[in-house]
Amino acid sequence: MLPLVLDRADGTPLGQQLARQVRRRITDGTLADGDRLPSSRALAADLGVARTVVEQAYAQLVAEGWLAGRRGAGTYVAAAAHLAGPGSRVRRSEPDPARLVRLDAGTPWTDPRHAALWHRAWREVGTARRPAGYDDPRGLPELREALAGRLARERGLDVAPGDVRVTAGTADGLRHLLAVLRPGAVLMDDPGYRAAVATVRAAGRTVVDHPALTPVRDLAGCAAAYATPAHQHPLGPPLGGAERLDLLAAARAADAIVVEDDYDSEFRYDVAPIPALASLDRDRVGYLGTASKTVAPSLRLGWLVAPPALVEPLDAFRRVTHDTAAWPVQRAFLALLRDGYVDRAVRGARRVYAERAARVADALPGVGPVAGMYATLELPPATTVAAHGALRRAGFDLTLLADLCRTHVRTGLVIGFGGCTDDELDAALAAVRSVL
Repeated sequence: MLPLVLDRADGTPLGQQLARQVRRRITDGTLADGDRLPSSRALAADLGVARTVVEQAYAQLVAEGWLAGRRGAGTYVAAAAHLAGPGSRVRRSEPDPARLVRLDAGTPWTDPRHAALWHRAWREVGTARRPAGYDDPRGLPELREALAGRLARERGLDVAPGDVRVTAGTADGLRHLLAVLRPGAVLMDDPGYRAAVATVRAAGRTVVDHPALTPVRDLAGCAAAYATPAHQHPLGPPLGGAERLDLLAAARAADAIVVEDDYDSEFRYDVAPIPALASLDRDRVGYLGTASKTVAPSLRLGWLVAPPALVEPLDAFRRVTHDTAAWPVQRAFLALLRDGYVDRAVRGARRVYAERAARVADALPGVGPVAGMYATLELPPATTVAAHGALRRAGFDLTLLADLCRTHVRTGLVIGFGGCTDDELDAALAAVRSVL
């Protein structure tokens, strides 16, 4: 029996869950070229689902080139041949996942020369007078003032400190908005950010899949649309001017809001950062920012500027749940802002990412727009498998584009270059080029 588990509470159709898991078993080497899959009847019985669920998954994977059907003989793995060479059925030993260099799209580059400022911020936390009870659920007043000034300077958002709420990261801010929104589904790009999708589903809301990079002109039945306008995650392009106006017009017509996840807007290499979508319509856009891409994901710190109509219910919700970022983290980040650590980190990372982005574009013709700290390379299914296998054998792991899809299947690699060294990036690019 294949090690597959389907989750009926997930919200994703069971056939899509099954196809995704079989695809992963091929790319990680669990299924090798020529392996015969269970019959649709047998696998359906093992998983406790209708046979049509398995048949749909198999048909999708055959269409993508991962599987092949042999008349009268069953369904076999087809694409994994590229992992070991033409005609080979030898299963290669997999490297220890714990030793692989993870080329993920969310780990930022860190300059060790800034370590003194980092340590000083935390020493200051240790000597500060801590709150006697629960602190302000809106966030530290001094931090909200600093963030309001930064949003005005860097993102074109004319907000007061009283408009800013400190959160424990982007997903936390999204969860708070979902708690006070009117009932309704949430439209989300496909492919898109998995954590946001999981947060929406955990809130009991339906996710409406929208093909990424296509205009949103109708939000009927939706309470919100979630977007990454600065750089569409994971395909890269920013949301164009006309598309921004279309999205806002659709939100107004449906009495919905747009949730803007401004996750890495600081990192553009061609022009200055594009102003936030929220600067066009504060009444219709809830703005989410994060320290994860500039300082460290482990801080679990973000900020939220909610549409004015949602501020009062949002504050009431946070007062009841005591739901805000940890006080020591807020104090440390305030010091990092005040002492220039964050600005230095952004400037240094922007230079490093610009150099690495150019290196990726030179090495991989056809790569999509390189955004922030990663690049997405769309490839045919078989080539994706071969490139992923070559990377793992070279000591690297990364996200497959297909793993970020739900309904609209795309295949390829999402190559992060923030959390690695230059030498590691060169080695990874060489592994991909050996296949291309």
